[in-house]
Amino acid sequence: MKRIGILTAGGDTPALNATITGAVVRANQLKVEIVGLIKGFNSLFNPRVPHVLLNPLFQEIPELDPTKGGTLIGSSRDYVDPNEHDKLDQIVDRLKQLKIEGLICVGGDGTLNGLQPLADRLPTVLAPKTIDNDLGLNYPSEPDEWVRTNRTGSKGAFDYRRAESRAVFNLDQIVNYVTPGYATSVFVSANGVGRIRTTAESHRRIAIIEVMGRHSGYIALGSAYGQPDIILVPEHHLDIEHLVDRVKHIYDLQKNVVIVCGEGIVDAQGEELGAETKSTDPSGNIVLSGAADALRMKLIQMIGDKYFQNYRRGESAREAIFTRKVGHTQRGGRPILFDRFYASQLGAKAVELLIEGRNNAVSVLQYNKSKGFHVEGYDANRFRDRWGLIHARHMHPELYDPKLMKPSRLGIEYLMPIFTDAIGGDDMEHTRQTMFAPGNLSEPYHSINTDVNKRIRYLGET
Repeated sequence: MKRIGILTAGGDTPALNATITGAVVRANQLKVEIVGLIKGFNSLFNPRVPHVLLNPLFQEIPELDPTKGGTLIGSSRDYVDPNEHDKLDQIVDRLKQLKIEGLICVGGDGTLNGLQPLADRLPTVLAPKTIDNDLGLNYPSEPDEWVRTNRTGSKGAFDYRRAESRAVFNLDQIVNYVTPGYATSVFVSANGVGRIRTTAESHRRIAIIEVMGRHSGYIALGSAYGQPDIILVPEHHLDIEHLVDRVKHIYDLQKNVVIVCGEGIVDAQGEELGAETKSTDPSGNIVLSGAADALRMKLIQMIGDKYFQNYRRGESAREAIFTRKVGHTQRGGRPILFDRFYASQLGAKAVELLIEGRNNAVSVLQYNKSKGFHVEGYDANRFRDRWGLIHARHMHPELYDPKLMKPSRLGIEYLMPIFTDAIGGDDMEHTRQTMFAPGNLSEPYHSINTDVNKRIRYLGET
C-alpha cells in the first residue's frame, strides 16, 4: 500500500490533529503517502475531491500541530447512505483516481456506521475520537443484548432497546477503555465546576451546570474532579424527590449547592428533560437545548420561595437557583497530554491495520492493571448488533451511585487511570507563556484554514 486517505468526521474534538499526526508519522516510517480529505465525508461527494498531501517527500507539513485542537482538514456531519450504490461506486472510483488504496476515518459511532458500506469496496479502518466517550463496548457480548421492534405507525422504521444484561461487569473487559477528546473535555468541565462554585458559595446559590453527553454520562461522571455536590447522568432516571431531599440537606449544611447534569438526563418515565424542541441536527439526533433549565424549573416548583425566604437568602427560588452550560468549550482548544499521546498512538495503529490488510477494523485503547494503557486492533463487525447497527456506548450503571448521586467506587476506579497523570507540565507552561502574550493584543488571530487552503488540490489537477 503506497497511498492512504484520511478524513475526520462528525463533531470536532481537541485530539483530532494529534490523531492525524500519529498517522502521518507512522506512514513516514513506512514510506506511505497520506492524503487528507477536506471536510470529512463531504469531500467524497464532491466530484473534485478537495484534498491535501499531508506528508510530501515523507515529511509532515508544518501546519500539522498535535497540540492544536480541532482538525486542520475540516469536518462535517455528512455520511454515506449504504443504499445509494451508484454514489458509493462513484466515491470509490474517485479515490482510486487519486491512487488512494486505503482509507482511515477518524470519528465516533456514527462514523463507524457510515464507513461500513465503504469497507465493502475499499480497505477502510477507524481511529476513534469523541468527547462523549461513547465509542466502545462495556464487554464484548454487549451488542447481542439489543432488541429491535417495529415502530408503531412507521413502515420500515424500527426502535431499539437493551435487554437485561446477564454479563458480569469488569473494567478489564471494556473494549476501547477511553476515547481521545474525553480527557480534555473533562478537564474543561471540572475547571468550570470549580469556577462556578465560588459564585454559588459567595451568593448562597444553587448552581446547575449542564455538560455534554447526549446519552452518555461519562463527562458528567468525570466532572467529579471539580467536586460538585450532585451529579446526574442520562443512564439513570431522575428521582426528583430524592434530588430535592439531597439539595436541601446540602444547602442546610453549606449554604450552596453545585449540581452537574448531562444534557440528556431523563425523568422517571425516561423522557429527556432537555428535549424542548423537535428539531434535529444533521445526523438526525434530537437537539437537546434545556436540561439544566428544565431541571431548574422543577427545583423552583418543588423547593418554593419560602424555603429561601426563611433563610433570608433571597426573595425567591428563581433568584437563588441559576444555570450555566459549559457548552462547546468542552470540545475545543488545546488537548491535554493524555489525549495527545494516545490519539497519536491510535492514529499510528490505524495505519498499521491497513498495511496489515485488516479491513473494517478499529484501533482501540485498552487498559488493564498489569499492562496499563495499550493500543490494539478490533474487528468493527464485533461492534454491530445482529442487524448490523452500531450503537453508542452508554456508561455502565455500576460506575454511578444513584443514592449518593456521585461516581460509585467502581466509577472512581475507572476514572483514576485516565486522569492521575493526564496533564503534562507543558500544558500549564503553554498557558503561562501564551495566554497573556503581548502579541495577542495587537495581532489578529491566524486561522490554520488560511494556510491549509493554499495546499488544497483537486481531482484532475497535475
